[in-house]
Amino acid sequence: MLDKKTKQKVINKFKIHATDTGSSQVQIAILTEEIKQLTEHLKKHKHDHSSRRGLLKKVSERRRLLKYLQKEDAKAFDELAKILKLKIAKKMIEDEEARQKIEDEILAKQEAKAEAAELAEEKRVEEENKNNQNNEE
Repeated sequence: MLDKKTKQKVINKFKIHATDTGSSQVQIAILTEEIKQLTEHLKKHKHDHSSRRGLLKKVSERRRLLKYLQKEDAKAFDELAKILKLKIAKKMIEDEEARQKIEDEILAKQEAKAEAAELAEEKRVEEENKNNQNNEE
C-alpha cells in the first residue's frame, strides 16, 4: 500500500486535468508503484503468500486497465508504457498486431470466396442464357 505522499506524487505526475485522480493513466501508474513495492517486499519475505496473491491481483487489474487504455487511446497507452517502462505493454502491442494480421487474412479469404462465388454465378447465368437461346432456335 502506498503512503499518501507517494500516491499524491504519482497522481500529480500522471493526471490529465487539475482534479484528475481516477483516470486510467493515474490508476495504472498507482498500480505500477504498488506492484514495485510488493515485489520488493516479496524479495525479502518469500513465504508471504497473501501478499503474493495481492500482487497477482494488482498485476491483472493493471493488465485490464492497460488493455482498456490501448483500445480507447492508443497514443496515451504508448506514452504511458514508455514512461513507466512496462514490458507487458510491448507484449500487448505485439499480440494486438498479430490479432489484426489474422483478422486481415480472414477478411481477404472471405473476399476471395465471395468474388469466386460471384464469378461462378455469372458463368452459370451466361451458360443458362446460351442454353435458352439455343433452345429457342
